[in-house]
Amino acid sequence: MKTGFIGLGNVGGKLAGSLLRGGVPLMVHDLDADLVAAFTANGAEDGGDPARMMQDCDNVITCLPSPAASAAVVARMLPHMSPGKTWVEMSTTDAAEVQRLGADVIAQGAAVADCPVSGGCHRADTGNISIYAGCDRPTFERILPLLTIMGRKILHTGDLGSASVLKVMTNYLATANLLTLCEALTVMKAAGMDLGTTFDAIAISSGNSFVHETESQLILSGARDVNFTLDLVQKDVGLFQKLADLHNVPLEISPLMIDILTDGQRRFGDRAQSDRLIERLEEATGLDITAPGFPDRLIDTEPEERGAEMAARR
Repeated sequence: MKTGFIGLGNVGGKLAGSLLRGGVPLMVHDLDADLVAAFTANGAEDGGDPARMMQDCDNVITCLPSPAASAAVVARMLPHMSPGKTWVEMSTTDAAEVQRLGADVIAQGAAVADCPVSGGCHRADTGNISIYAGCDRPTFERILPLLTIMGRKILHTGDLGSASVLKVMTNYLATANLLTLCEALTVMKAAGMDLGTTFDAIAISSGNSFVHETESQLILSGARDVNFTLDLVQKDVGLFQKLADLHNVPLEISPLMIDILTDGQRRFGDRAQSDRLIERLEEATGLDITAPGFPDRLIDTEPEERGAEMAARR
């Protein structure tokens, strides 16, 4: 199946790269012409614009920075959607918005799935990231061969929008963990503990987590470049808070997180890397939260393998 990919940024470019390595006939599009040129140099076709891509492709995947960007792209593709064509939304977005756009797509006779990813850019780069898929079962089975090229673990989460609900929840949890790790590392430094030893102690304990195994290393090395910016984190936590408000759940931690993120954006800029939040505590305490022996960037050391569907506990 000929596939189009729109959005070649930090995550999208890596997912599209997996498709290209996997031999999928691929058209690409991005507002950054240099990103498109890098793909065409490796065998992809320049899609030109979203309308043409929907005309020429069986599936068009979007991985974009905001719900507004996705809506603008879908508006251009919609007149060219028809039976046999599928829009796969891999952005982290609002479930209600993907359902709204999806209704328009289905009215055209086409299919739609929301398929956000989780696991970090380093695992997206090797095709080992996890993918949620919200759609009807026939659509899921049709796009599964593409998903297993881009990701290792594929979970069919239910109807359209369900994957986006779960994704904003996981990003909320990851952000909460990042903030608690920043505090934990700072308190340990203030208490005179060696930060390398502290890292190892957390890693073998009940306090360990994916965020610790990845972002703590970038904090301690001083690199602080996890390929995820504060504006995106703020968007995701905001979507989680919006979901809680919609269902009248009175959250206590989420509003505090939003305040911390807002302060981080004010200090470091909207596009600052999210792991720079440690610098708020460094500034407040005068402590240096770094240690020798940690990497400047994350590398997935697992071999790239074809993914598979995980059985959901339903």
